Amino acid sequence: LVAGPIVRFQEIAEQIRERSIGGDDFATGALRFAHGLVKKVVIADSAGAIADAAFGLPGDALTTAAAWLGMLAYSVQIYFDFSGYSDMAIGIGRIFGFKLPENFRRPYSAISITDFWRRWHITLSTWFRDYVYVPLGGSRGGPLRTYVNLILVFTLTGLWHGANWTFLLWGGYHGALLILERVGGQRPIAHASHITIRRIGVFFLVTLGWVMFRAPSVGEAMSWYGRLVRIDASPLPLEIMRVLSHQNQIVLVFALGVVLLPRNFSAGVAIAEGTGRRVTLARIALVALALPYALAQVVSGSFSPFLYFQF
Repeated sequence: LVAGPIVRFQEIAEQIRERSIGGDDFATGALRFAHGLVKKVVIADSAGAIADAAFGLPGDALTTAAAWLGMLAYSVQIYFDFSGYSDMAIGIGRIFGFKLPENFRRPYSAISITDFWRRWHITLSTWFRDYVYVPLGGSRGGPLRTYVNLILVFTLTGLWHGANWTFLLWGGYHGALLILERVGGQRPIAHASHITIRRIGVFFLVTLGWVMFRAPSVGEAMSWYGRLVRIDASPLPLEIMRVLSHQNQIVLVFALGVVLLPRNFSAGVAIAEGTGRRVTLARIALVALALPYALAQVVSGSFSPFLYFQF
């Protein structure tokens, strides 16, 4: 409930009073759970090893290449770790007859920061919208009042994740981006290439924000940003090379491909509920190949706790 999907009583009240548990629900839920487990263990943990090595470097050892690699690796880790957890929760709920709300909808395909928050941790953003933003007046009090409300909501969103200046500034950063979007206006998209440009721009802005979210202090985050823009041809530090195995490299590159996927496509939903030959092949690959590998990782003890459990 705390980590997500954040389910409100009225959303499942009827399901608590009366629900059916059948073979179809069990099969759908099990596939969704398996998909989430693979995302967590195979993808998030592989990217997390790279991110942890990069963010664990002392300031004087952090090169420009390491800063960019660590930033991208953490962006992959936090998405696949958190969305994988949500998939697992939704899957377990479905096994027991509960249909929980979706919590992610391809957030790295967003074409604006507003669009990103409609796709990332959906149940949290809608909770803040309904219980904080709207009661404060929302956008009904004019532009200035709307901007103040946005800053307040995203300041609280940052504090939701922890009592640290880094989370506070991360929330303020997203609030400021939303205000800039409202001031500048959302121009209509006239060409498909404009969508691509917007997606790249939003992904870059969100990724920059993850540095503040991940860094242990504001000072270290600022130092990290300095490394990103510094011209430095130094090689990757040994600490990163040790974890940059062929498997981790392949997983990271493959996972970054999520940025290129169609905006309305959800692999978890498609595999669990879709039909057709491609879906069947994807299910076979998941159950026969990916899931056994993920379970082997779990048994070996090489997996790490869920990121969101620390917030």
